[in-house]
Amino acid sequence: MNKLIGCLCLLLLLSACNPTGNNTHQTVFNINLDEGLSSLDPAFCRNHNTIWMDNQLYNGLVQINDSLKTIPCIAKAWDISADGKTYTFHLRNDVYFQDDAHFTNGIGRKVTAADFAYSFGRLIDPKVASSGSWIFSDKVTGKQAFAALNDSTFRITLKQPFAPFISMLTAQYCSVVPKEVVEFYGKDFRSHPVGTGPFKFKYWKEGEVMVLLKNEKYWEKDNSGKQLPYLDAIRATFIDDKQTAFMEFIKKNLDFFNDIDGSYRDDILTKDGNITQKYKGKFLLSTGPYLNTMYLGMLVDTNLAIVKHSPLRILKIRQAINYAIDKQKLIKYLRNSLGTPGYQGFIPKGMPGFSETGIKGYTYNPAKSRRLLAEAGYPDGRNMPPITLTTTTAYHNMIEYVQAELERAGIKTNIEVTQGASLREMVAKNGINFFYGSWIADYPDAENYLSVFYSKNKIPFGPNYTGFNCPPFDRLFEQSYNIKNDEQRYAVYRQMDNLVMAQAPVVILYYDKRVNLYQNNISGYSLNAQNLLTLKRVRKSESQ
Repeated sequence: MNKLIGCLCLLLLLSACNPTGNNTHQTVFNINLDEGLSSLDPAFCRNHNTIWMDNQLYNGLVQINDSLKTIPCIAKAWDISADGKTYTFHLRNDVYFQDDAHFTNGIGRKVTAADFAYSFGRLIDPKVASSGSWIFSDKVTGKQAFAALNDSTFRITLKQPFAPFISMLTAQYCSVVPKEVVEFYGKDFRSHPVGTGPFKFKYWKEGEVMVLLKNEKYWEKDNSGKQLPYLDAIRATFIDDKQTAFMEFIKKNLDFFNDIDGSYRDDILTKDGNITQKYKGKFLLSTGPYLNTMYLGMLVDTNLAIVKHSPLRILKIRQAINYAIDKQKLIKYLRNSLGTPGYQGFIPKGMPGFSETGIKGYTYNPAKSRRLLAEAGYPDGRNMPPITLTTTTAYHNMIEYVQAELERAGIKTNIEVTQGASLREMVAKNGINFFYGSWIADYPDAENYLSVFYSKNKIPFGPNYTGFNCPPFDRLFEQSYNIKNDEQRYAVYRQMDNLVMAQAPVVILYYDKRVNLYQNNISGYSLNAQNLLTLKRVRKSESQ
């Protein structure tokens, strides 16, 4: 019954946006948001599904292309001062907010520099309590850092140079919003979003269905001069069970499906990562690098009480653990080849500047693992106390595989399973010696990954969950802020990643892969390592 109501509602909405009543060629893109959605306010754009939907509704100064390069968006050009502290953006004059009753005559007005000053100031306003405040909070002195010089010129002044800053501005947190509409709705802006993006908000029955319609006034055009987007609408459902959602995809009720859950992965993919005979030709499989490093973290700060007697305080034991795990086998048999073995550093494959040869990581070498264990004073693991490895239910099988690999090397481990929120809380308090973790890029610059090891980011001030402290690393990290040339900065990043790997506070299990399924009649989709869903260039043909 609910599905029928949802379909009827969508038809009525599409009729409303087409006064001729001719819906013959209306194209609706159907997706499922399995994580749910708590807000469409970009100031609270904290999970993947929110990022996806906000990417359809809003624009920022800049955006990324599929190569993760920063390209113009509402800012058509920008200048950076010689000292790297002042960024001046020159805005387009043809970008308008979507219509809303709280604009004059209900018609969306032109975006100006003052809108960006308001939107960015809002992110650091403690009264708003945005989850994206970190983007600016340690980089500017306050709202005065954001200045509208005139309607089309916007300036940001930083406290100190920060070379990845332009890349950081591609985050959906940095979307522009209209002050008069935001302040009218207040907290309810979460469900009354108004942006400048290719689609505009129409309907949301929380937990059931959401509808976005084509923004007829959208400013971007394709290479032939045709106005974007091509689709007429997006319809999102909220089925939280991945297997149920996959069956909806197979029945062609969904046009797109993201990721393949372990419970039915073998039904869809061979161990080599190809589509099984059962599903061959029935849909399109798109895979590629995904900026997500899957790792095991080890506390190394010997000032912490729980580290003082932990075997993990010894470098050779951490290195022995790194050499003991066959990552290639793990990916093939537990991930159906959806991943790349973590033979390099913490910076993942797919990140600009990633190097397969420039980082000395750890490959599978059980003989070397045993030798290091003996050199640490525990030949064949004798007299070495068991180590507790903490994980979540979702990754229990993988951690059991790791446990078996370490056992073969003579390293005994106990597995402790906890809820994801509990694990994150304990890790964020330096309360676990050995833990499973993942780091997904917030923006496409490796600084985001290396910040995890900067000593000034130690708990409670930042994400240095291993308590890593290396003065040469810190010096390079701070120097990198001033290096404007990308290739030169990437070279420094590789030096830093090598310093981390030499001290082995982490075990890099694998670099994740983006896994997207599309129906055969879908084209024009985006293929980027951030797995950012971009639908403005997607086409949906009538035939399947």
